[in-house]
Amino acid sequence: MKASLLAIIMAVLLASVGQAEPIRKSEVDYQSQSFLQWWDTELEWRFAELPEKGSVPTFRVPYSGHDYPDRGGGTINALRRYDYAFHGGRSVAAAWEREDTGQTGRGGRPEWVRGRGFFRNLFAGAGGRRSNVPNWYGHCNGWTAAAIRHAAPERSVTRNGVVFSPADIKGLLAEIYMYSDSDFLGGEDFAINPALMHVVLANWLGRGSHPVGIETTLGEEKWNYPAYAFAMSSADRGEGTIEVKMNLAYSMSTRQEFDFAQHIKHVKYFHYDLNLDEDGRIIGGEYYRDSSQMDMLWVPMRPVQAGEEGNKRGNPHVDVDEVLAIWRDSVSEDLRAKWFNIDPTDEDRIDIPGPEASTSEVTDDDETPAASTAATEESDAGVTGNEVSPATSDE
Repeated sequence: MKASLLAIIMAVLLASVGQAEPIRKSEVDYQSQSFLQWWDTELEWRFAELPEKGSVPTFRVPYSGHDYPDRGGGTINALRRYDYAFHGGRSVAAAWEREDTGQTGRGGRPEWVRGRGFFRNLFAGAGGRRSNVPNWYGHCNGWTAAAIRHAAPERSVTRNGVVFSPADIKGLLAEIYMYSDSDFLGGEDFAINPALMHVVLANWLGRGSHPVGIETTLGEEKWNYPAYAFAMSSADRGEGTIEVKMNLAYSMSTRQEFDFAQHIKHVKYFHYDLNLDEDGRIIGGEYYRDSSQMDMLWVPMRPVQAGEEGNKRGNPHVDVDEVLAIWRDSVSEDLRAKWFNIDPTDEDRIDIPGPEASTSEVTDDDETPAASTAATEESDAGVTGNEVSPATSDE
């Protein structure tokens, strides 16, 4: 009896969630154009030509940053220090943050726009009470973007007699990226099509070794993290169908900001079918019931000054160039010289490494604990390895 029940449960879990869905043409066209723009080469859609694993080099693993919840005042502590250094102690940057996080009863986040920044819905019930602000409001997209584009600050930096610790600098970085534009890497539907997710991750992380932002939850709440490695296994099921099991590693947030760079590794498990056309190009897919799903993928673009195109809603009392200069003084020149970003600032521009450099800098001695193969997230605090073990498919 128990064996029969177990068989029924497994059959339900391994069933697909519905009919296979083709990738929207709008997403195909946009992602192809976007990849060509940033990498100067074509986005690869052929399943057989895509890598089964990919990761950033060890030095490039995104740090785990604080999400600066609005109920806690957001980045106000770092901004108070910024006010002392650059505004003669007048509370202008910090006051703007208090209003923007809803602590004065007059502010509140504007409407969240998919793919163009991460603006949140206005919360109900003004009056300045912190309980009126939803507990998930914060700067998760800000620290995620900062951790993708910047190495963790290593040392304190002094400006105008004020010392900015590494934790302060990470707070300032999270603030300048809060409303900064990103490039949308897919997710027009309620959950991103698994076929598009496969193509984007295999190209950006697999071919390019470039981390991407992931918005992990479906529905109203938005939780963003930087993903930096994936590994998969696959099985040909015939008639143009490929079954795929993938583990995706990303850096989790911390409960507070630290001077010493933290790294908390989480893994998401995905299980899906891919549909191929007669030329082997990925054209659609569907999830199995035991699979995780997520909302969207994105990559941060260069931060610009508040009020300008690309950062209309940012804090107008924080000089983006000054924050970036403080960050540069906090890390080694050697590290900055090998840190490639799409859409780089002039000061941080390096030669494009090419979209085929996926594993060339991965070392054999990286610590790579086995990832979960269940539809759950597994936390490995303190792990600094830049790879993830593949999920396995039963033939």
